[in-house]
Amino acid sequence: SAHWEPRYTFSVTRRPVHNRIDSVFSFRDGLIASQVDTFSLWRWSRMALGFKGMLLGWTPFVRDAIKTQGRRGLDTWIARRA
Repeated sequence: SAHWEPRYTFSVTRRPVHNRIDSVFSFRDGLIASQVDTFSLWRWSRMALGFKGMLLGWTPFVRDAIKTQGRRGLDTWIARRA
């Protein structure tokens, strides 16, 4: 497991983000087989999206849209390295 606190600028809104993440890993053959991150999505959405995130970041609709966008970004990143 690991605790990490990345600081970055969210590219969509150019807003600064300081996320607090706890990660749990499982390993197979010396490589990471799975990783599960836990953090406050509402806290993240307030920083990344501003007022809109503060008002709506806790809703299932916005939460699912954020997850979908994040997954697309990860898939694109993986495809570029394959």
